[in-house]
Amino acid sequence: MITRYMFGVSLGVVVTFLLFLLMQALIKSDRSAITEDKFGRIVDMVMLEDELEIQRKDRKPKPPPPPDEPPPDMPMPDFDSTDVSQGVEIGIIKVTVNLNVGGTGGFSTDGDYLPIVKVAPVYPRRAQTRGIEGFVLLEFVVTKTGAVRDPQVIESKPPGIFDRAALSAALKFKYKPKVVNGEAIDVSGVRNRIIFELTD
Repeated sequence: MITRYMFGVSLGVVVTFLLFLLMQALIKSDRSAITEDKFGRIVDMVMLEDELEIQRKDRKPKPPPPPDEPPPDMPMPDFDSTDVSQGVEIGIIKVTVNLNVGGTGGFSTDGDYLPIVKVAPVYPRRAQTRGIEGFVLLEFVVTKTGAVRDPQVIESKPPGIFDRAALSAALKFKYKPKVVNGEAIDVSGVRNRIIFELTD
């Protein structure tokens, strides 16, 4: 049993001595076990970021493209400016108006109604594109103020194509009202024919 102890102690002394020698060798070589496989010097690497170029988008709307062709000019319709009273056509009238503006004002002389302003109607687009021509005979009331009231279509050719344009134009007509005994009166049954023709 003593030999076993002696053998264990001697073996421990030998192992301890060898470990001291190994430690001494490691210290002298100036290398650690962690960095044993790494050689060379450490280089600091700095990554420079590229300058970001700021892109700005213009938010201006694009201008609309130019039209292919300008719209066609609207031809002025040729309409008969003669009034038709009681179904009888009256030719072009030479007007000489003698207005005597007195102290009281108003109309001093008697006389029949006379057209002052005739507005040309707008040629309907549908009729213009199809090359349709025609006329409208209207009947209306010329009021005391010279305005047109209650226009009605008496005859139209072709029916319904030019009626609305003729009625709108008639409402813009202006007249010198009829004067009886120095006082303006309404005149009913006034007729006017508006002719719609396309010009080349």
